[in-house]
Amino acid sequence: MMSFSPPTSTDSDISTGVFSDSLSSADTNGGVGLSDPATASQRRAMLDLINRLRNTGVQRDIDLPMIAVIGNQSAGKSSLIESISGITLPRSQGTCTRCPTECKLTQADTPWTCVVKLHFITDERGSPIKATNIPFGDPISNKAHVEERIRRAQRAILNPNTDHKKFLEGYQVTSGENETSFSRNYVSLEISGRELADLSFVDLPGLIASVGRAGDANDIDLVKNLVTSYIEKPSCLILLTVACETDFENQGAHHLAKQYDRKGKRTVGVLTKPDRIPQGEEESWIRLIRNEVEPLDNNWYCVKQPSSHDITLGINWADARNMEKRFFAAKKPWSGLDSHLHRFLGTTRLTERLSAILAELIARRLPEIQDELQTIILQADSELRELPPAPPSDPVIEIYRVLNGFTKELSELLKGTPDENGLVQTIRLHSETFKREVYSTAPNFVPWEKKESHRRLKLPPAEFLSNEENVDTENEDGNDGNDDDELGLIPSMTLRGNTIYIDEVMQRAQNGRTRELPDYYPFVVQAEYISKIVEKWGEPATELFEAVNSVIRERVGKMVEDHFAHLGKGGAKQAVLMIVYDHLDEAAGRAQEKIKWLLQVEGAPATLNTHYYADYRGKFLAYYRGCRDINHNTMSNIRKLAAGRHTMDTVNRALSSLKELGISAKVDDLARLLPSDPLEVALGMMASVRGYFQVAYKRFVDMVPLAIDYEMVRGLERGLDEALLEGLQVTGEAAHERCAAMLQEPAAVASKRQELSKKLERLRAARTELKRLTV
Repeated sequence: MMSFSPPTSTDSDISTGVFSDSLSSADTNGGVGLSDPATASQRRAMLDLINRLRNTGVQRDIDLPMIAVIGNQSAGKSSLIESISGITLPRSQGTCTRCPTECKLTQADTPWTCVVKLHFITDERGSPIKATNIPFGDPISNKAHVEERIRRAQRAILNPNTDHKKFLEGYQVTSGENETSFSRNYVSLEISGRELADLSFVDLPGLIASVGRAGDANDIDLVKNLVTSYIEKPSCLILLTVACETDFENQGAHHLAKQYDRKGKRTVGVLTKPDRIPQGEEESWIRLIRNEVEPLDNNWYCVKQPSSHDITLGINWADARNMEKRFFAAKKPWSGLDSHLHRFLGTTRLTERLSAILAELIARRLPEIQDELQTIILQADSELRELPPAPPSDPVIEIYRVLNGFTKELSELLKGTPDENGLVQTIRLHSETFKREVYSTAPNFVPWEKKESHRRLKLPPAEFLSNEENVDTENEDGNDGNDDDELGLIPSMTLRGNTIYIDEVMQRAQNGRTRELPDYYPFVVQAEYISKIVEKWGEPATELFEAVNSVIRERVGKMVEDHFAHLGKGGAKQAVLMIVYDHLDEAAGRAQEKIKWLLQVEGAPATLNTHYYADYRGKFLAYYRGCRDINHNTMSNIRKLAAGRHTMDTVNRALSSLKELGISAKVDDLARLLPSDPLEVALGMMASVRGYFQVAYKRFVDMVPLAIDYEMVRGLERGLDEALLEGLQVTGEAAHERCAAMLQEPAAVASKRQELSKKLERLRAARTELKRLTV
């Protein structure tokens, strides 16, 4: 019945808690307050409150005060309950002891009435469900009809998947055919009448010592666990029935009660069948009544119920109580007890004492219950809020809302955000690396012959490039040990290619001639140099493409995670991720095609930027001329004069004179005035290739990032909305079903949400009931 077990309290906790010394002890008047109408009314209100709280199912979460009647089989437990409640319980084999029976007794100035209800708090597997209270038939006014009604109600409890009305009409199943062997669900008896005390208790199945051949050995532990689930709670008053016809130490119920109430602070002992005490053993049982052995704070009681013969003769409740009084007044050793011990004899005194203890226990627990309720409500509400949002009522609208939020944020990401770590900013870093890699493929021409390389290791700086190029890379191949810092070709720049000497260029030019005139050399020579340069551009272009693709894939993957991970079981996230990645792959394919096309275009040298090309060709030609041996000394002297403080005027006058003639020049341009060189053809080719490189490389390092940006970065957004809608199939007649499936929660989350929701429902229902109590 109770699936939630609160933290186990120690005996000291119990003694200072609900079962403290301030409760009326067994040594005071056992009928405290019973004759006071105000006290009786107050007690009835509190008992009624606890019964209403139990109806909400909140006993799973809160330790509610209660009385649990336990005992071994055949310990006289059923007879005791019959004497307290005035009804007859089923005594046939089978269902009668396989589920708890809750008795709610109310003293009322009305005719005797019994209402039977079924309380379901678990399913057939024992898992908690929403507490359900089902009336089982009309109220009963004839006590003779109660036994059969209870028997049928117990069958309905043991078969929760069968319509309870069938059992009400008399449908029967054999014990072995029941859906469950034992159940925590229980039968509730709400009994009111003039002769009753205000009392509530739960009759638990009797503990089983052994099973016969047809029995199930697992039932022993099932019953023990069921009983334990009640008596382990600190606010449970244990009504322990012990039959005097069986050795005390051999009765397992006593040992189980002592295990959870070691100091006897919340146990009331009841001796049954005192007329069956073996001769000569009376004193051992009398010592219990005196509380000399196995002492209990609320003492031991003894009751005498009608025999089977008396029941057969139809003895009524009043006659049974009178017979009980005569037994204790006349039968030794009971009649010889001290007068103060007589209050521990008889069912009436036991009932009055139990009513008083339970009422005072409830009064003490109420403030604590209110605080515990509020604490548990806040805790459950917090746990519920921590769960992912519940599936919406309209799944289509929700899917569209999430998709719109995702595509909007993706659009902003692709367009660019003012963020240091933004997508565009990250891609720009890779583009700068790409630019440096492409620039490093510039041809490494030197204007002297290879045989002179041992004495000519360094070229002077190319001043006309220093302000134009601002790149800084490291030597990747170290060919010939010559880097550009050593050659002085380009400041802070390392070229990747091998050094190309002027005589090698001239030899290639000679080899390329066919039927040309002596002063003509074919363009194929320059084209071949350019082609080899362009071949090197494929690798950095591919590296840039892969870097950008990787960055986009990572950013988009995280964005999909942020927007869709909380939806359903994760299927929506995976579906969106696959669709977006497929769309990205298509965009990436287009970008790759563009890069391939650009490489093919650059393979055929051409430019309409003639001014830019001519300017660089002229500068490189002058530069190479000035570095030749035949002109090197002259140019070196000119540079020294230009750099000297006292001699720079000589160079400046020469430059001024040229300017007067309409020729604007700088110091390095004076190399153009130097006499003709026998390798002038090679110098021209070198200047042409190097000048064209400046045109082509700048064009390429612009176009490749632009192509990637257009096709793969910004291109990812184009058509994505349609791809998502089509891929997710969230349009058309099946849209609602598809969206609902995507939003379906994982079973564990759904189960947790349902559990917490039901818990909050019963906790709030219990709080509502608490508010109704006015004392």
